[in-house]
Amino acid sequence: MARRSKAKGIWRIIRPVGLVLAVLIAIPVVLTPVYLVVNPVSVPMLERYVTGRPVDRRWRDLGDISDRLKASVILSEDGQFCRHWGVDFGALREEVERYMEGDDARGASTITMQVARNLFLWNSPSAVRKALEVPLALYIDLIMPKRRIMEIYLNIAEWGPEGQFGIGAGAQRAFGVEPENLDWRRATLLVTALPNPMVRQPGRPSQGMVRIAGIIEGRVGEFGQRASCVGEGGRLAL
Repeated sequence: MARRSKAKGIWRIIRPVGLVLAVLIAIPVVLTPVYLVVNPVSVPMLERYVTGRPVDRRWRDLGDISDRLKASVILSEDGQFCRHWGVDFGALREEVERYMEGDDARGASTITMQVARNLFLWNSPSAVRKALEVPLALYIDLIMPKRRIMEIYLNIAEWGPEGQFGIGAGAQRAFGVEPENLDWRRATLLVTALPNPMVRQPGRPSQGMVRIAGIIEGRVGEFGQRASCVGEGGRLAL
């Protein structure tokens, strides 16, 4: 009897935990196919809505965004985006080795992993979050074409310190223009803000931002066709 009671007690603990895990797994499994046709809201956006802070998001279809920006984002954030299956395992392996050796992390998050994080996880860096990003990114890449992944990324990335999400709001705040009308300088400066949009202001760039923007433009000039999977008909008009 005592053993049976103990087993029942353990089951009472495990069952709710299992239900919570099942729900957490079901959310991305169900929502990812839905997001093929429904424009999603990110977790950071939801946090701002819940806490009553402003959110400025102006959805723009991928065809209404400059190819210069698309290529600049890929060559800056994830040069293998068009080639990998959501995860750059070479970069991830190096990141794990640095972590095991006690070195500072450098990221290794692909654009798809960033989409997974923004849609389904939390922003605070941790090994647990990174581990969850990997299967989520593989699943997203399996379900979604590259163009849709990029479209979602460009519309949920945080691009300003006052609740600006997506390139529509980001380009308007920084330069007062639509994202389809970005020249090289503006496109690359907007990309330099992505690692820290709370501090980096493309409309008032520091010398460091201008220098990085120049490096990004040079990369696109040399390797721009690596980003061709997000162009119309597999081509970019650079």
